[in-house]
Amino acid sequence: MFTIYVYVLDTLADWELGYVMAELNSGRFFKEGAPCVSLKTVGDSKKPIQTMGGLTIVPDCLIDDMVVRETSVLLLPGANTWNAPKHGAIIQKASEFLSLGATVCAICGATAALANIGLLDHRPHTSNGPGFLEMVSPGYQGQSFYIDEPSVADGNLITASSTGALLWAKQIIERLGVFGAETLEAWYAYFRTGEPKHFFALMQSLPSGNEN
Repeated sequence: MFTIYVYVLDTLADWELGYVMAELNSGRFFKEGAPCVSLKTVGDSKKPIQTMGGLTIVPDCLIDDMVVRETSVLLLPGANTWNAPKHGAIIQKASEFLSLGATVCAICGATAALANIGLLDHRPHTSNGPGFLEMVSPGYQGQSFYIDEPSVADGNLITASSTGALLWAKQIIERLGVFGAETLEAWYAYFRTGEPKHFFALMQSLPSGNEN
């Protein structure tokens, strides 16, 4: 079973988590025999946070409650509040995740938080465009590993720009292996293009009895 920890903080960018959380939580397009997935929101305290879209989220657990194993996944969304010192604890936890073979998925401003402690200095990654990390993370030294794409997967590290949420979701789902290959490609093509042919391909790719 995969445990997906979603870090929540004030001004969280709602749209960046939309695709991946909806699919992992609902399991509506999972393949037969897919591993179970459990989603938990994590906070630096149990105090409710308010997203950029105005939603209120009460964290399910605290950083100290997280269990790190290879089947653990940490989702770090963008937000305008990553510079607050209290968020240093989750970034240290992200370092632990990476070193133990667990998966870390960071998008938008969360990539800057990883860059601040050197986690992007020696492996392929992306962010909000060339020059962004230099501007917001003075100690960043990973320029030679930067890839100017919406989302970049490098083993157990998946990073994305603020406009890369769909590809980021695809790469996370692929990493977990919970969709069949045809289902994943049709899902991505449909939401990327909106073309009906991909929707029908998506429906036809699903296991019998899982078409709704």
